[in-house]
Amino acid sequence: MHARACHSPRMRTTIELSEDHRAALLRLAAERGEKGFSGLVREAVEGYLSNLGLRDGEAGALRLKGILSEEDANDLQARVTALRESWR
Repeated sequence: MHARACHSPRMRTTIELSEDHRAALLRLAAERGEKGFSGLVREAVEGYLSNLGLRDGEAGALRLKGILSEEDANDLQARVTALRESWR
């Protein structure tokens, strides 16, 4: 996934959508009088994170503490480290 920071607190990123999803989002955005579907995607992500209880940043992250076994946590950390190294 490609991401770059902007001057505002928002971040631009690239996502992959099926043609059907893209068409549905454009149709819904047009019905709302919006040019593109960025607002719809932000709304969907916000709703998804709220449902998971992750919207409140650090407090939400802390509620997840201990959800993974130590082995799974170590495996995840190794995968994240490998991904980050491949980005450089």
